[in-house]
Amino acid sequence: MASVTESIAALSFPTTSRFRTSFSRPTMMMSQPAVYSYSRRGLPEFKGLKIQSYSLISFASTNSRYPRVSKHIPAVTDETWQSLVLNADGPVLVEFWAPWCGPCRMIDPVIGELAQQYAGKLKCFKLNTDDSPSIASQYGIRSIPTLMIFLNGEKKDAVIGAVPKTTLSASIERFL
Repeated sequence: MASVTESIAALSFPTTSRFRTSFSRPTMMMSQPAVYSYSRRGLPEFKGLKIQSYSLISFASTNSRYPRVSKHIPAVTDETWQSLVLNADGPVLVEFWAPWCGPCRMIDPVIGELAQQYAGKLKCFKLNTDDSPSIASQYGIRSIPTLMIFLNGEKKDAVIGAVPKTTLSASIERFL
C-alpha cells in the first residue's frame, strides 16, 4: 500500500520542471507533521494537525489565576489602608488595579522597577479594586490602572492609564 501511495505522490508532485527547479511535497512549519491522506486523484487531502500540548508551561501560578502581578509590591486592603497609606511617613505610590485589566498587567513591571529605583524614598503599594471597591469609590477611581501619590495622608497627584516610566518618574520626583 505504501508503494502505491508513494507512486501517486511522485506523479502528483513533479521533482523537476521546465525551468529546472525542483519541487518537493508540501511541508508545514510545525513541530508535529500534518496528517495527509491521498484522494483518488492522487492529491493530498488535509486531515488535520497534531497539536502539541503545552503542559510543561504553567500559565497560572499556584496562588493566583493571574501570574503577572508583581511580587515586589505589597498589596494594601481595606484593613491596612489607614496604617500603610494614610499614616505613612513620606510619599506613597498606590496603584489601583484589577487582575483582569490588560493595561494594569502591562504597567506592572514598570511599577516594580520604580519601587526598586526609589526604595527608601517612596513606598509603593497595589490596591485591587475588585477586592476593595470602597476605597476605589472613595477616591473616585473610574479607570484603571490609576496611580496616586499620597503625602502625609493626602492625595497629591494621580496618573490614569498605562503611561511611560518617564512620566511616572516625573510625577514621583515632584514629591521627594
